[in-house]
Amino acid sequence: MGLPGQGCDKKLIMPQLSRRTFVAGSASLPAAIAAAPQTAGKRNLITSSWSQEKLSAVLPPPGRFRPFPTASERGPWEALPQDARAALLEAGERQLKTPWEVLPATVFLEFQRNGNRSRYEGLRNRRRNKLQALVIAECIEGKGRFLDEIANGVWLTCEESFWGVPAHLGVQKAGVGLPDVTEPIVDLFAAETASLLAWTDYLVGPQLAGVSKLIPERIRLEIDRRMLEPCLDRSFWWMGLGGENVNNWTPWICSNWLVCAFLMERDPSRLQAAGYKILRCLDSFLNVYHDDGGCDEGPSYWGRAGASLFDCLELLREATGGAFDLFQAPLVKEIGRYILRAHIYDDWYTNFADAPARVSVNGDLVYRFGKRIGDEAMMAHGAFSAFRRDERAIPGDSISRQLPALFNLEELRKAPRTQAQLRDVWLPGVQVIAARLQEGSSKGLYLAAKGGHNAESHNHNDVGNFIVFSDGRPAIIDVGVETYTAQTFSSRRYEIWTMQSAYHNCPTIDGVMQAPGRRFAARDVSYRSDDSAAEFRLDIAGAYPPEARLESWLRTFRFDRAKNQIELTDEYVLRQAAKEITLTFMTPCRVETGAGKLTLTTASGNTVSIFYDGGVFKPDIEEIPLKDARLRSTWGDRLFRILLRAANPGLRGRWNTRITGS
Repeated sequence: MGLPGQGCDKKLIMPQLSRRTFVAGSASLPAAIAAAPQTAGKRNLITSSWSQEKLSAVLPPPGRFRPFPTASERGPWEALPQDARAALLEAGERQLKTPWEVLPATVFLEFQRNGNRSRYEGLRNRRRNKLQALVIAECIEGKGRFLDEIANGVWLTCEESFWGVPAHLGVQKAGVGLPDVTEPIVDLFAAETASLLAWTDYLVGPQLAGVSKLIPERIRLEIDRRMLEPCLDRSFWWMGLGGENVNNWTPWICSNWLVCAFLMERDPSRLQAAGYKILRCLDSFLNVYHDDGGCDEGPSYWGRAGASLFDCLELLREATGGAFDLFQAPLVKEIGRYILRAHIYDDWYTNFADAPARVSVNGDLVYRFGKRIGDEAMMAHGAFSAFRRDERAIPGDSISRQLPALFNLEELRKAPRTQAQLRDVWLPGVQVIAARLQEGSSKGLYLAAKGGHNAESHNHNDVGNFIVFSDGRPAIIDVGVETYTAQTFSSRRYEIWTMQSAYHNCPTIDGVMQAPGRRFAARDVSYRSDDSAAEFRLDIAGAYPPEARLESWLRTFRFDRAKNQIELTDEYVLRQAAKEITLTFMTPCRVETGAGKLTLTTASGNTVSIFYDGGVFKPDIEEIPLKDARLRSTWGDRLFRILLRAANPGLRGRWNTRITGS
């Protein structure tokens, strides 16, 4: 989930699938291209073409947006695939047998008291999932069997003091603790809850009125008080209207705001004002993106960044009968295609920043995004992702995504399926490259590396970091991030080991690691690629504080396709002598040491060899037991940190490391 920007975290953000190479502005790379970061600037892609008057002329009147059949419209629901209907009905029946969990104040306070955010979030998430399952089951069956429990869930939800999560209360005047009901805060999950209730009213509102006419009235009252009114009357940081540096929060919340406005708002002028304000917010989001569409938050956050942008644009397109359609805008297309460019193999993705290496992608959404922009490769990857584990999978996610997925399910099941495996990727805006041995295959080595800076959204101090896969399995990795706590988005973020450059595949100079902040960045970045090789060069010295005494550190990655080999060259100049320089390689593999050689054995049993200068470096292998559930779900119970230690290095040096596949 995207959890930045909630008070404390905002501070961290200051400072066709033939062989195809993606390069921003170019289809191929015959020569080196300097990668000076593109400055997106305030392009205001949407509002430069859409005034409030123009938008108002195409918006539907209040109450006229009818995107899906309601529960009383039986034909479309009964025409859904029978196995899906049976599974959804069974899910609702299971929820009839479970109690509604309570949300104690003391559990809410755990975030303030000890930093734990998981327990409360788990309770409230189960309540939301229960209500959604009940609503969908009633739509499937249409006999009223689930209505009383839906009424209970709606009423309980309306009685909650805050629809969001404790970690996001830092922006209220009273600060973190319990919610102040006089100051409604719109965070990600307050917005999601409002949307769930809006869809509940839309789908089964008349039936709920049969239970009590006060239920639909209460839904309308609470959505207006907690969502529509504060979003229209106030300016939250995630809107970006004051120049704030926004992220996935913006389109994520705006998608839910649009649902509430289209389904619940009854005042035409307020509906039009909300619609235009949402366009301004989406411009704030698009303005921070480079033309290549790269997501610096990583592939898991794309699901709530670029994918939520799709949700917004799709809602606007449908509501206006196609009059508002931004899907042919080049930037929107590139934002969508990022998910293909981050893909390695199966559910493995490049995972720089706060992203897991294994990502469960919403395949239906990827398919529909690809369909809108006319990208067959994206559609095929979406269909592959949707059914990779289960041929008869039923779409999940929030109700705003489950509804279109259900009515797209039959088409999705018939669609061609091919996972995206691009040979070369170059995203100059975020300074990320990827290269593999051959297009459309996991065989051989895969390399991804990054430059950038150390104030990216969900930042880790990782300029110059890289990952290596062999035959689709991880060998040298980016660890990712542990389960979020209060510390994750605080001034103590970089005390967490997974955030530090010493636990990324980066150098450490006399114990000095990279520093956080926008000025700690890569310099002189360049990239080139052709059929024989891909090469990425950057000076990473600027990512280190003065204490590292670095004049320059030129790091060069060269992927030699003919040899299935990655050549890593580190060429440095120190201002003052150092006692020790260490190169780090993080791995989930069993490691065997030999003279000038390290052998990594992947989970599939093949080997990756790291050759180094045994006259310079002494290897040290550290085992890191994993206790965190989030990390264990990806890597198992342990990782290894390989340290190549160079004692008393010269003021300047050039080191060559070769990484070869079996």
